[in-house]
Amino acid sequence: MPDLATPLIAWFRHNARDLPWRAPDFGAWGVLVSEFMLQQTPVTRVVPRLEEWLTRWPTPAALATEPPAEAVRQWANLGYPRRALWLHRAAVEIAERHGGVVPRDVDALLALTGIGDYTARAVAVFAYGDRHPVVDTNTRRVIARAVGGCAQPNPPSPRDLVAMSTLLPDGDDDAAVVNAAAMELGALVCTARAPRCESCPIADRCAWRAAGYPDTGDTRRRQARYEGSDRQARGAVMKVLRDAAPEPVAAMTAIPDWPDPRQRDRAIDSLIADGLIEASDGLLHLPR
Repeated sequence: MPDLATPLIAWFRHNARDLPWRAPDFGAWGVLVSEFMLQQTPVTRVVPRLEEWLTRWPTPAALATEPPAEAVRQWANLGYPRRALWLHRAAVEIAERHGGVVPRDVDALLALTGIGDYTARAVAVFAYGDRHPVVDTNTRRVIARAVGGCAQPNPPSPRDLVAMSTLLPDGDDDAAVVNAAAMELGALVCTARAPRCESCPIADRCAWRAAGYPDTGDTRRRQARYEGSDRQARGAVMKVLRDAAPEPVAAMTAIPDWPDPRQRDRAIDSLIADGLIEASDGLLHLPR
């Protein structure tokens, strides 16, 4: 196994973006909120929303005292609004189970609503400095290319954590930097479509480059087109309800001009099933 840690650490210390959650005093709650927001959402959209969120709710207890509707409203246009609902539930759980302090233990983090393997380890590593492998889409791409010699990573698997563990140095601080550096390299240099190998600090150790950049296929699941999708219809309904809150909206007047009435009704039904909106007497409103 080539030493990827040493060049990654040196590269990261000179090239890391200045992002709010990387500040040493940002705190575990801020890191947790940022990780929820960053799921499938670009950094440029997250930063302003994150600042607004933490200004309004600087602690889990502050959010826990508010109704879920306020979390959904504050989420605004970040997309996948179930994350707002899950974050609110996690805040309530932190307040009730952990005295308002985001837990450090990975198993305790995994027991919170909406938190999976990546987020739990990201909080433990980036907020508390513990040594764990942290693997996101960008990390998997870097490992697939540099170690596996593949153009694209396979679908997520528990094996990803094992693969990342083998790359981590022994020290907690250096291990945290390598976790962050692998993600940063995948986001900025080792990108999915146009990797900038001339700027890569591990190009001389990359198995994919050494093999001549073979096209090894791409088994990743493709995201459905947004335009005209049920996701777009759901987003349109959510916007109407956020703009009207706390007042309810008549179900028949929610996006009345939507070109496919059946899709509109399906979107409303799915939002109710997900707990993102509530319906009573023909009226729709955000969860109370």
